[in-house]
Amino acid sequence: MVSLSSPRKLKVCHFRKGTEICYYSYSNTILAVKLNRLRLVVCLEESLYIHNIRDMKVLHTIRDTPPNLAGLCTLSINSDNCYLAYPGSNTIGEVQIFDAINLQAKTMIPAHDSPLAALAFCPNGTKVATASEKGTVIRVFHVHDGTKLFEFRRGVKRCVSISSLAFSMDSMFLCCSSNTETVHIFKLEVPKEALRQTTEESQTWMGYLTKAVSASANYLPSQVTDVFNQGRAFASVHLPFQGLKNVCAITEVHEVLRLLVASADGYLYVYNLDTTEGGDCTLLKQHRLDGKRDEVDCASVSTAGSGSGETPAATTARIVQNAACVNSDTDVLRGRSSDSKSACINSYADVLRGRSSDSKSDSEKYHEMIVATESPSRYSGPFRLKDDAEFPPVTQRTD
Repeated sequence: MVSLSSPRKLKVCHFRKGTEICYYSYSNTILAVKLNRLRLVVCLEESLYIHNIRDMKVLHTIRDTPPNLAGLCTLSINSDNCYLAYPGSNTIGEVQIFDAINLQAKTMIPAHDSPLAALAFCPNGTKVATASEKGTVIRVFHVHDGTKLFEFRRGVKRCVSISSLAFSMDSMFLCCSSNTETVHIFKLEVPKEALRQTTEESQTWMGYLTKAVSASANYLPSQVTDVFNQGRAFASVHLPFQGLKNVCAITEVHEVLRLLVASADGYLYVYNLDTTEGGDCTLLKQHRLDGKRDEVDCASVSTAGSGSGETPAATTARIVQNAACVNSDTDVLRGRSSDSKSACINSYADVLRGRSSDSKSDSEKYHEMIVATESPSRYSGPFRLKDDAEFPPVTQRTD
């Protein structure tokens, strides 16, 4: 936690128990904080601090990085491929990959001509997605050697400010949100047409046509041929707003992939994602992030709107103005029962009030920290926040 009143101080808390683990002070404003089960990274404007998550000691400091006013960096969640990515330049889109376990630089990827705007690792840490300040092209690279694996065209009509990039847990989908009303979902697969270029096919009229187009492309400017070779969005979402900062993610709910968008307007939007056909995603649920429980049946409102001739966009906007859909599905998304949710809300309240709900000694906290870091997760999928073993470990307070 970094507060606006103390932007140079980092507090590490066990948010379920409402206890403060430790706090650190830095020489400059903290712009970003990333962590996984092994490392915690604090990003300042021109330096990066890498902490050991078990005892919160500073293991390494990357100094004199290019000015990074946006605090752009990302840390892989995978323990075997625990890599840190950050801009290697503030004038062009270079991505610096750093091994956060062995504490050494791994590779530098020349990703874009313009400065970077967004970075994201896939769950197993082998791929990294990038976007530049132009926001028109999304690229995916292999982390180990910097090979470009995929290139997607987000748009050609206008430059945008990319808000976030996120992979699905199976690394088959990549979502991208911006300051526009559209969220794009790309599918990371080799086009079937490329796999069917056999000798037999090349003898058909379609094969001859493909060869003719490929030959003609050699005479076109490289910018034009690049556009022909870039993939398009597999699916998309039209949000009921634009110009607001937001974060997107793809996750499983009831073993079905859903697209989640959390927006600065205080809502979490849940959309369906047809993994076979793609296309436009429909709004399933909305949840208020401020804890209030104004309930509206999104499905019934949507049906009523379509029966009255109201456009889907107008219906969605009206839903936002009226209320949010907060019901038992909220507990499913958070992975906990109503009883544990009440306990968690109380813990949050304790943290906000600045008091601890746990009176354990430092030695007991340190023991819990050791147990938490040495016990492997019982789950192979996303973290289950109802499991004590999945929470950040508890260590001694550092004054």
